[in-house]
Amino acid sequence: MPGTNLTRDEAQQRARLLTVDSYEIDLDLSGAQEGGIYRSRTTVRFASAEEGAETFIDLVAPSVHEAVLNGKALDVAAVFRDSRIALKHLLRGDNELVVVADCAYTNTGEGLHRFVDPVDQQAYLYTQFEVPDARRVFACFEQPDLKAAFTFTVTAPGGWTVVSNSPAASSEDGVWRFEPTPRISTYITALVAGPYHSVHGSWEKDGRTVPLGIHCRPSLAEYLDAEAIFDVTRQGFDWFEEKFDYPYPFAKYDQLFVPEFNAGAMENAGAVTIRDQYVFRSKVTDAAYEVRAETILHELAHMWFGDLVTMEWWNDLWLNESFATYTSIACQAYAPGSRWPHSWTTFANSMKTWAYRQDQLPSTHPIMAEIRDLDDVLVNFDGITYAKGASVLKQLVAYVGMDAFFQGVQAYFKAHAFGNTRLSDLLGALEETSGRDLKAWSRAWLETAGINVLRPEVSVDDSGTVTAFAVRQEAPALPEGAQGEPVLRPHRIAIGLYDLDGSGALVRTERVELDVEGPLTEVPALVGTRRPAVVLLNDDDLSYAKVRLDEESLRNVTEHLGDFAESLPRALCWASAWDMTRDGELATRDYLELVLSGIGKESDIGVVQSLHRQVKLALDLYADPAWREAGLTRWTDATLAHLRAAGPGSDHQLAWARAFAATARTPQQLDLLQSLLDGTESVEGLVVDTELRWAFVERLAATGVFDEEEIAGEYERDRTAAGERHAATARAARPTPEAKEAAWADVVEGDKLPNAVQEAVIAGFVQTDQRELLAPYAQRYFAAVKGVWDSRSHEMAQQVAVGLYPSLLVSDETLSATDAWLASAEPNAALRRLMSESRAGVERALRAQAADAAR
Repeated sequence: MPGTNLTRDEAQQRARLLTVDSYEIDLDLSGAQEGGIYRSRTTVRFASAEEGAETFIDLVAPSVHEAVLNGKALDVAAVFRDSRIALKHLLRGDNELVVVADCAYTNTGEGLHRFVDPVDQQAYLYTQFEVPDARRVFACFEQPDLKAAFTFTVTAPGGWTVVSNSPAASSEDGVWRFEPTPRISTYITALVAGPYHSVHGSWEKDGRTVPLGIHCRPSLAEYLDAEAIFDVTRQGFDWFEEKFDYPYPFAKYDQLFVPEFNAGAMENAGAVTIRDQYVFRSKVTDAAYEVRAETILHELAHMWFGDLVTMEWWNDLWLNESFATYTSIACQAYAPGSRWPHSWTTFANSMKTWAYRQDQLPSTHPIMAEIRDLDDVLVNFDGITYAKGASVLKQLVAYVGMDAFFQGVQAYFKAHAFGNTRLSDLLGALEETSGRDLKAWSRAWLETAGINVLRPEVSVDDSGTVTAFAVRQEAPALPEGAQGEPVLRPHRIAIGLYDLDGSGALVRTERVELDVEGPLTEVPALVGTRRPAVVLLNDDDLSYAKVRLDEESLRNVTEHLGDFAESLPRALCWASAWDMTRDGELATRDYLELVLSGIGKESDIGVVQSLHRQVKLALDLYADPAWREAGLTRWTDATLAHLRAAGPGSDHQLAWARAFAATARTPQQLDLLQSLLDGTESVEGLVVDTELRWAFVERLAATGVFDEEEIAGEYERDRTAAGERHAATARAARPTPEAKEAAWADVVEGDKLPNAVQEAVIAGFVQTDQRELLAPYAQRYFAAVKGVWDSRSHEMAQQVAVGLYPSLLVSDETLSATDAWLASAEPNAALRRLMSESRAGVERALRAQAADAAR
């Protein structure tokens, strides 16, 4: 939106001038059932370092009724514009500002989001403020280093539940008064209101009790597995309090599963909001429960790292997200009684592949990114900020030792509780406890962009004895347009040697851990040993680097990838093969054969589901178009065979059913989907429940078998918010010009859809086997995207800009059209970045298709 940006320089100037003491915020939500606008009254008390100084407070609102500074009414028409209220003639020392405004409910997942449940027709509200959206609900100094205490008073409809960061001090006649918070940043304040269903519990230790709450809409209550969620939460409390040696810093801990949430979850202090898709309506695999648990633990870790201690400015956003990611997965891996002790396998297979992809885009950036303004940070919640940063922290732990790492973290929390910090504060604490100088490490890992490649160089004699062994490190050129230069980095890695045992399993026979520096690192410890079947660099996944296999190892992995006895080395080899496919070093048809040869032996369901997604992506984008249909046919036949062979009722059976539904193509296969839907045919143990039914319906709609009548009939079975989204996807997926035109009109030419429904329509519109139908929309996309970006909120505009980019039209023409648009449209930095990333995807696909065709 124009006029809503804030630069780092402006924030620094305001922080030098102001110290904020407290906010009293009074919201009248009594008309929320009808929607529209609501009254917001803010009283903020703050100190100025200078007499007569001038600054501004942030507010995005349809109208301001009053602005009273130190008892003097301001001329609202003169001082309120571009999301700011100008404040002049401040007093040195204490000041008080009162702002009364009409603020608007949203349907975009930003600010105060309002949702009406189609099941009970009741309104449900929640706030989402990260990065700069508290100002949509109350007047505030919207930057992370101007912390304050917040006291909320909310008038709500009768019978509603209202939850905020602190416990409610009283709730009478629909007026909820909450206790003041500790000093926290604006973006982690929260309000959730509506006739929510609630379950309460507690965490207790050493005579301390923290009240726990779990909340969701009543229409989801029958599916809410509250005790399982409480179990994970208590596990996190136990482990984090031990590792952080700092008591949980807030008075209670609520987790609120809310509708139409744009992210996975949000770390509001004491009142975490989580997307309600994590309340599972149908059977899901254990991988989904593992991901949910990681999300729960990630947000809980934020209560210390991010909420108790907060970055000074958004360039250290990675400190929040990387730390929460690392510690959540470490908790799953190491906490006593954890259901997911192999969580580092999931991390290697999913999070790190995300990081590797992000780090090879033209938008790659150092982990400690240059954040000049809010536009920069809004597109920086990426694979580098989360996954690469967490990978580097994992390496740092290996480098300094886990005990020293957490001792440094403990000192950091004690020194900076309820304050703001920079990277140097954390590194200084870690240097104290580890005795290591981390400045060079920081420069190499946190302040440079790009990724290294590690390759083994192995020489053997005629008897199979290793005569020379070294690790070659490469620093590929950064993508065109990326800033910085490629660098070689210090890596702490393990080298695993694997051989087949008597049972046919690949087992590790030796492990060497060492530091890799410079272009070539000799490994004399392995000279004189017998050449193993597989040499695996970065075994145990200690470092962040792309790993390649030598020729002999690749041959054995191709034949025996599914035979590794442990899940982590399998995941590392799967990830290496996928990365080689994306880089055009392994043809898509060979990647398909590799997957088909080993996936049947893969026990980790999360890895299996990742392979399903990766094979589908490779066939859709990286396969030679002349061979693509043959590859899809082979893959679809395999998915059906695995579906029929999988254990009845098993996670693998469900995963293969979804994979089959995603690509079913022949009349016989589509007939099978219909028969499974109407019950005339079955697969033993497979329950075709609500979500699986929709997967079948969406595929039948995309292939033209189902039309409006069948989609409407399915929606009648599931008249819920989720059913509404699925129906929207199915309608947009139909292979007709009329369906595409209607979807385009709703998303691009109209702006009334809620965020979740718009996302669902986009998902249906873009079907990989409808390229000819979608081709005319490429030109329309380039003509419309700038106007959409300039006129809509960030979340809504980004969905359109990324989701409707013609990424399926892999051609030089798409690259040329993008280049012409970039040269003429004058987009801001955020939109330019998103378009450049999409363009890079097409460029990569062209290279991979050429490699596959050459094969």
